[in-house]
Amino acid sequence: MWGSRFGHERARAVALESQALRESVQRPRKTSQVGREQAEGTTMTVENIEHGDHQQGGEKLQRTLKNRHIQLIAIGGAIGTGLFMGSGKTISVAGPSILLVYMIIGAVLFLFMRTLGELLLSDHKYATFADIARDLIGPWAGFVTGWTYWACWVVTGVADMIAITGYTHFWWPNLSPWIPITATTLLLFALNAMTVKAFGETEFWFALVKIVAIIALVIVGFGMVAMGTVDEEGTVAAVSNLWSHGGFFPNGFTGFLGGFQIALFAFIGIEMVGTTVAETDDPDTTLPKAVNSIPVRIMLFYVAALAAIMMVTPWDQVSPEKSPFVTMFSLTGLGAAATIVNLVVLSSAASSANSGIYSTSRMLYGLARQEQAPGIFARLSSHHVPLNALFLSCVCLLSGIVIMGMGGSISAAFTLVTSVSATLFMGVWVVIVVSYLVYLHKHPELHEASAFKAPGGAVSAWVVLAFMGCMGVILAMWDDTRPGLVYSLIWIVFIVGAAFANRHFLLRRASRGVLGDGGTGEGPHQGPHLHE
Repeated sequence: MWGSRFGHERARAVALESQALRESVQRPRKTSQVGREQAEGTTMTVENIEHGDHQQGGEKLQRTLKNRHIQLIAIGGAIGTGLFMGSGKTISVAGPSILLVYMIIGAVLFLFMRTLGELLLSDHKYATFADIARDLIGPWAGFVTGWTYWACWVVTGVADMIAITGYTHFWWPNLSPWIPITATTLLLFALNAMTVKAFGETEFWFALVKIVAIIALVIVGFGMVAMGTVDEEGTVAAVSNLWSHGGFFPNGFTGFLGGFQIALFAFIGIEMVGTTVAETDDPDTTLPKAVNSIPVRIMLFYVAALAAIMMVTPWDQVSPEKSPFVTMFSLTGLGAAATIVNLVVLSSAASSANSGIYSTSRMLYGLARQEQAPGIFARLSSHHVPLNALFLSCVCLLSGIVIMGMGGSISAAFTLVTSVSATLFMGVWVVIVVSYLVYLHKHPELHEASAFKAPGGAVSAWVVLAFMGCMGVILAMWDDTRPGLVYSLIWIVFIVGAAFANRHFLLRRASRGVLGDGGTGEGPHQGPHLHE
């Protein structure tokens, strides 16, 4: 076995690597350019052995995303389909108390993002969440995290495709679902196949449209309240609508808890900024700015927007099958208003899917570089884009056609898919937080030296973990979300088994003298760096 031949040397290498990690905390890490001759000669360093990041052939991601891209990607990640499409369902379940739901979820996820931010900036070689889990917990955790995050965004993309189908029915009620789903998938593949800068520019404008739309909604909503606008049913727009229709908790504590199940999906993508670090030219500046702006974004984009909706249209008049954003603008009396807003929410769903395609392709690329996915997905195009990984992710989005073909309402299909997505995302978030606790234990000196510490350190991490546990219980309580929880648990069991099967395969290969450990930590790896 490889381990028996080189056990002593490897133990010494690990010790040296740990020392190197501690000594290098104060400076950004840069990888050296290694020629093809060295790669073929199996020239290894301590760092290469531990992290499996031996560079080859100059294939790497590029740091071309600017501060404006990162800031808007962060905002775009926090404004998704869950807000535009799912808010109707959450309002109908929880009533005005949904405002408190969003504030609670937002506060917890801000703590989560601070733990993630500290981890990412502790080592500039972290290109994905899988890298974090692999380094701090173990190779199996990297495998599970990477594949689960890939599945997260694939499922989320399917939810976006279902939402897009619903939005197109605003104009063409009888349009077959395969048409908008296929057209959107082809468009997003084309955009992402160009360069990462093209993705950044596309997402920048997508996010800008969403921001303008929500600000306009807040202004229009509060303006209608100030003027006392009366709708067709004789309802007067007023602040009192937040409590005059059964109180702030009209469906009691049960309804309040029920609001969490769909509301959580609205925050999916909040961690998206973390996947862009490998392609950001100044992560030490841009990442803290993006994370620290989260509370302001939540108050404006969630709380203020939904408050405006429920002041204009009482919660018991909001349809769970329609976007309340489109409904509210239709009350303005402006013929084109509803059409314009429907275009906005459609672009929002496309933006979310666009982010998902980006994330899944990079995650699959990183897994392939660690020999935890087929090597074909580790290839980059001439534009430094993981084209094969991108293609697979886009093909998976087409499963939305199958789900829509099974019948049932758009709302029911959307709820099922989003519950699966939310549960899988919670799994990834839990792994990241556990990684943070391991980081605090193993590298307290890195925590002390960090310029972007999570508030409270371990306390923040345990608060997040407790909240995730409560969310799991809540998802299990409702009939429409319980199947999603079950499907997610099946995936977790499967992927953990696959992780250990992959490790066994690679160790057997290493025992036969084949170099490359695929990130198992049991021997040298020939894969290139994820980034410079």
